Amino acid sequence: MLITHNREKLIEVVKFFAQNTNRLGKIKLFKLLYFLDFTHFRDTGRSVTGMDYFAWKKGPVPVALFEEIEQPGDEWNGQVKFEPIKVKKGVMLTVDALSDFDRTHFSKRELKIMQALAEQFKNTLAEDMIEATHLENLPWHQVYEVQGRKQAQIPYTMSLLAQDAELMGEAIHDRDEMISALRA
Repeated sequence: MLITHNREKLIEVVKFFAQNTNRLGKIKLFKLLYFLDFTHFRDTGRSVTGMDYFAWKKGPVPVALFEEIEQPGDEWNGQVKFEPIKVKKGVMLTVDALSDFDRTHFSKRELKIMQALAEQFKNTLAEDMIEATHLENLPWHQVYEVQGRKQAQIPYTMSLLAQDAELMGEAIHDRDEMISALRA
């Protein structure tokens, strides 16, 4: 099976958060991944994992990963264990690393963001992570609450300030014009 670089990074990020936060379950993991990807996109114009996030009731969800972790593929074997456990409110899917995190897949910026998120949310519960993603003016809030587009994809460009998004749009337009001129 061919595993892409983004796929390797996703598995390593999951291991990182499993090793560097407490009480990591599915919901907390999804929120950490969202913050990582959208923060990195805001800073560099690209996400870390390449996943798409959707505006669900409890916050941003990487739907492809949501569907996959019920029956993880072979590339997760020996890397990460997803295990349901009973909790007061029902069942929680826990996330545990089975091997050491490999930092060689990441840039210094990516590692810095991951470390900052792990420190900030180390002991945070899933319910509080949900609240953190629902803050006004964050992308989930804009899509789900302001636009009323429930379960819609959250555009990465929403992580940019309005003026940054405008500048990025102009840069893309200028690049496309330059490419067209070169082809002519």
